[in-house]
Amino acid sequence: MSTAIAIAAAPLATSAHAAAPKTTRDQVVCKHAGTARARCFAIRVDHLVRSHLHRASAPIGYGPADLQAAYALPAATNGDGDTVAIVDAYDDPTAEADLGVYRAQYGLPPCTTANGCFRKIDQSGGSDYPPADPGWAEEISLDLDMVSAVCPRCSILLVEADSASMTNLGTAVDTAVAEGADAVSNSYGGPDAKDATYGRYYHHAGVAVTASAGDNGYGVSYPASSKWVTAVGGTTLTRSRSSRGFTESAWDSSGSGCSTLNTTTWQLATTTGCAGRAVADVSAVADPQTGVAVYDSTPYESAAGWLTFGGTSASSPIIAATFALAGNTADVEDGSYLWSHETAASLWDVTSGSNGSCPTTQWCAARAGWDGPTGWGSPHGVAAF
Repeated sequence: MSTAIAIAAAPLATSAHAAAPKTTRDQVVCKHAGTARARCFAIRVDHLVRSHLHRASAPIGYGPADLQAAYALPAATNGDGDTVAIVDAYDDPTAEADLGVYRAQYGLPPCTTANGCFRKIDQSGGSDYPPADPGWAEEISLDLDMVSAVCPRCSILLVEADSASMTNLGTAVDTAVAEGADAVSNSYGGPDAKDATYGRYYHHAGVAVTASAGDNGYGVSYPASSKWVTAVGGTTLTRSRSSRGFTESAWDSSGSGCSTLNTTTWQLATTTGCAGRAVADVSAVADPQTGVAVYDSTPYESAAGWLTFGGTSASSPIIAATFALAGNTADVEDGSYLWSHETAASLWDVTSGSNGSCPTTQWCAARAGWDGPTGWGSPHGVAAF
């Protein structure tokens, strides 16, 4: 079985073109979100050789074994019969083929249309796919690979919205649930909005709906600020000599904060310091500089190959797949599930790091217990899910 090269917080590099000057840059792959629209939260780490994007021939970044070890996940035994849906905008014409390369690289069982493990549909449940978009196609590759890494025995449903409008993305979520999803990951967001406007799309009792908290540091986005979703923040995950083998801190660009537009009945203001909906609930790796390996052959930029990604677009499907591993999604009513199931033993409490300055310290700085950037922490097994 092939394994990825686990990267640390140091600058990334590839083994190819050793004699050529190499640099890296973090590249946001989706356009800025306008009114009533969302952008994906994927960040690609570009390996540049003579100023040209280089796709490596082997993985660079954390792979399935790394993530399963870091989060103590029962990936080898759990997940049969569960479906994780990925909701994104626009089409990725090579999604299934790219997924096949990723899974073969790591010795994961095939997940194809032919064997019934993988399905791709449009937002209405059919096969009239929207136009392709290079940024969202890379987002789709990231999402599919993260579900595969965390829950290789799960089935995967990809639902492609006609556009990045909140209405079309929300319609795609409804379709994912109608098509039997147990968990739905939403790796996108726009400006904070009211549940009264869009909440109906994310209100699905019996389904774990996750949403990325965002990549712009302190501040909330929607749908992460919805009371109906589990809001997922981001961490920096590095190898260590600890018994766990890893350490985590709050990623300095993870979204977080206190929504002034939405409220919950299950978050305590004495804990969050927020009278409204506090973000996030939980977290996982998102720092591009401790990022994950992804295979993508989007034909718009360069030849097919391996890339490294981060952003809370990585952490949302990781958490959705963790819910599927736990097998308890029928009991999930809204974003409150973790708040009533978290324990010191079931989550790794992330206590260091910050994503900026804010009027209430825990909205932007990690601490013992709940905090904005990392929520209650990252998965330590599936007991909290």
